[in-house]
Amino acid sequence: MSCLPEDVRALALMLPETVEGAHQGHPDYRVGGRIFATLWTNEARVVVRLTPEAQASWLDAEPAAFEPVPGAWGARGWTSLELDLVEEETLRGALLTAWRIVAPPGLVARYEGLALDP
Repeated sequence: MSCLPEDVRALALMLPETVEGAHQGHPDYRVGGRIFATLWTNEARVVVRLTPEAQASWLDAEPAAFEPVPGAWGARGWTSLELDLVEEETLRGALLTAWRIVAPPGLVARYEGLALDP
């Protein structure tokens, strides 16, 4: 079953110290003041901040659903995820990966075994 924009919000806000904000008119999710995901509600997609290595792994695992953002942003790891092409488990994994990349190291260490299970 595909995911919905509401799933992004619910799952992202389960992550420690995550707050919802807005970026260029789109809801975003931040930890430590840094954006790790931006939701494009009308397009049913979420853009997650990954490292280039993590991006390559997700692209290999789900090539139909993941795509680098065009240009320099994508080269730095920002990755678009089509919500209607993924299961919830994949969305959970992508959000958790992005959160770990962006969150302060001390926070990540405190939640080393964190799993995003609703």
